Amino acid sequence: MYTAHPGRARSATSDVDRLSAGDLTTLVSDRGSAAMNIAAVLVVDHGAELEPARVTGVLAAWTDAVPRLRQRLRRAPPGCGRPYWADDPDFAIDRHVGRRHVEKDEDLWDVAADATCRRLPRDRPLWRCVWVTGLDDGRAALVVVVHHVLADGLGGLAMLGALADSSPVDAGLRPHPPRPNPSASTLAAEAWRSRAGGVTSLAARARLARSGLQDLGLARTRPRLCPRTSLNRPTGARRRLHVVTVPLTDLVATAHRLGVTVNDLVLAAVADSLSGFLCDRGETVDSLVVSVPYSGRAGTEAGRLGNDTGVVPFRLPLNVDSGTRLQTIASMTRDQRRRPRAASAAPLGVAFRALARLGVFRWFVDHQRLVNTFVTNVRGPAQPWRFCDRVVSSVVPVAVTPGNVAVTFDVLSYAGTLGVTVVADPDVVPDQARLAGYLLEALSDWAGAPG
Repeated sequence: MYTAHPGRARSATSDVDRLSAGDLTTLVSDRGSAAMNIAAVLVVDHGAELEPARVTGVLAAWTDAVPRLRQRLRRAPPGCGRPYWADDPDFAIDRHVGRRHVEKDEDLWDVAADATCRRLPRDRPLWRCVWVTGLDDGRAALVVVVHHVLADGLGGLAMLGALADSSPVDAGLRPHPPRPNPSASTLAAEAWRSRAGGVTSLAARARLARSGLQDLGLARTRPRLCPRTSLNRPTGARRRLHVVTVPLTDLVATAHRLGVTVNDLVLAAVADSLSGFLCDRGETVDSLVVSVPYSGRAGTEAGRLGNDTGVVPFRLPLNVDSGTRLQTIASMTRDQRRRPRAASAAPLGVAFRALARLGVFRWFVDHQRLVNTFVTNVRGPAQPWRFCDRVVSSVVPVAVTPGNVAVTFDVLSYAGTLGVTVVADPDVVPDQARLAGYLLEALSDWAGAPG
């Protein structure tokens, strides 16, 4: 993503659950042809045996564990602060759950991509699920889609963890009486208290903003533009997915031997694959700028969602051998880990919200020259989840980015496997399968690298 930022806007003494600054930035950034949603595909062993009512029952119980799933986004009256979350008086689980049957396994990725790109109705909670049957070996899959304003990567993972813990008990199927919306006077009073409280943190916020500008390379010099490539064209409303997997233990062993991280290996593999792919297209570039999100928190829970993420652009060299490239990447990421996390979110948020108010945000992201692609990496659970008492054999992440970045990479480690979802606009990248093949080759080479 191009966005995100600090903390929750709700205080310990307030009944108003506001969007944070980062949430608001995410919301105003949703200006592309494809919706700014994030998703996960949970492949469930023996899922074909499950009755639809049981699946719906577990999802209903899930909304007990994650109250945000029963809340709508509402605008506050003028002068009463940012938008806020409020219980949906018309919430009904059936409005959020659909079913599809596919003829072959590959069709699952088309269902997931189409569900992720489709906009979520704003008159209800911002999520949907699709239960997909017809997969080989009696498997089924649950496609979970939420608007990015609900959660960043860690928050989304916490939501899925709560889903794995949910069971269709009677309490989960009972209607919950919605809490009344706060009055205008309550909203106004809370907004002014929040503004007054923000004054006391101005110095700390200014220091964080300066650090964020340094992360973005904007502190002292004019920004260095990223190379022009055929992968950086305005994107449309469609995306297609290719999924690449390798054993996580092999990558961990290689990372330990070489004194790097698994994330460094992933970035090196992305650079390797894009270099070969662009070369096939007759394009020669000496570097690519990859934007990598950094969370502002070490972890989260399903009751503490929203966006708390900054991004750091790394300029990855392509005109060097793979070993030199890896060590260069490791040096850059090592330096970044010594800096404040998610610092770039504040200056990015201010800039993006200003562009949105001026009505030029979409033009900007369709023509930006700051990044070539995005690589999002989230560490998932070491042990497999269960859904309806069936093993979830794999979890595949999906995120949609607006603007002129036609291919992105979503990475998730899960139960001993590292998976990378290559998300691309099929009109800009019709040869996406070849890129995925290069990525698999590069990751496999690192996984099997000798000591």
